Amino acid sequence: MKHSLTRARIEIDLGALRRNGAAVARRAGVPLLPMIKADAYGLGAEAAVRAFDPLEPWGYGVATVAEGEELRRAGVTRPVVVFTPLLEPDLPRARGARLTPTLGFPSEIEAWRNTGGGPWHLSIDTGMSRAGIPWREVRTIAPLVESFMPEGAFSHFHSAELDDATVRTQEDRFREAVAALPSRPRLLHMANSAAIARQGRSAWDLVRPGIFLYGVGSGRAAAIQPDNVVNLRAPIVEIRNLEAGDTVSYDATLRVNRPARIATLAVGYADGYPRGRGNAGSVLVSGTLAPIAGLVTMDMTMIDVTTVKCVVGDVVTMIGRSADTVLTVERVADQVGMSPYELLTGLRSRVERSYTEA
Repeated sequence: MKHSLTRARIEIDLGALRRNGAAVARRAGVPLLPMIKADAYGLGAEAAVRAFDPLEPWGYGVATVAEGEELRRAGVTRPVVVFTPLLEPDLPRARGARLTPTLGFPSEIEAWRNTGGGPWHLSIDTGMSRAGIPWREVRTIAPLVESFMPEGAFSHFHSAELDDATVRTQEDRFREAVAALPSRPRLLHMANSAAIARQGRSAWDLVRPGIFLYGVGSGRAAAIQPDNVVNLRAPIVEIRNLEAGDTVSYDATLRVNRPARIATLAVGYADGYPRGRGNAGSVLVSGTLAPIAGLVTMDMTMIDVTTVKCVVGDVVTMIGRSADTVLTVERVADQVGMSPYELLTGLRSRVERSYTEA
């Protein structure tokens, strides 16, 4: 597979992004609030918005004011919800960019009202212990909320991908908390990607898909599976022949016991390709698996192509599809003990990105 590629490149299928969003919308039966924080999980927030906007989502979710401001500069007019608690100095910026903060405690709510207010969502902690007012304390803020009602209220599942009782427990707590408010907010939301895949039609008003959109599913048992979105590719820049006893890469963790052919790829852990893949994972060379040889280095990775036909300039797939084989984000992450979230968001900005509409 030969292309005009001189270093690693991430190819992002916007058509697959849109298809994944449409699959979630069909299953949930309510409007989407796609999470595009962390630059759309490392794949490009502006490009993600272009893919999702034809699905007419209710709005978009981010983690910081700066991410929300970036969307406004890109021309996004839909609501943008900031899901990390904001400190008081950030509130004027949030208001200036017409962002919707998520607030939980009285001091946060009062501070937002004092800036002139605007739509906000009540953050309710039902077991994550990360952000929001604990569900059992919601009744204590009822008088404040009555005079400054939130547009929405939400919580976050901590174990939606597990087959246990925690999802139901958290939903019961959320219902209890909402019932303690003076009136029901217009928009209630809880379901993330795993919850949507497992539960089907949502009981709430919005759903917040995240990693499913970017090609990572919730296990083989999930009712829906995403299309592959991300392809990380890199060119072969050198090929050398080794003799029995020769070593490969730092610490000489690989010593070949037979004549071998080793190819060097222009990609390394500084590009976000996991160092732990060394001597453990494989890549795809024209659809054929080739093992990684030695430790992954900062800028280069070596592979064993003794039995694989290839030449300098051929493009190798590190993540994604080559011919009829797919190295999924989950598979690559699992082999090195990483979360697929960590792998996606760790793909570095120095890696060239290209967008397709397959």
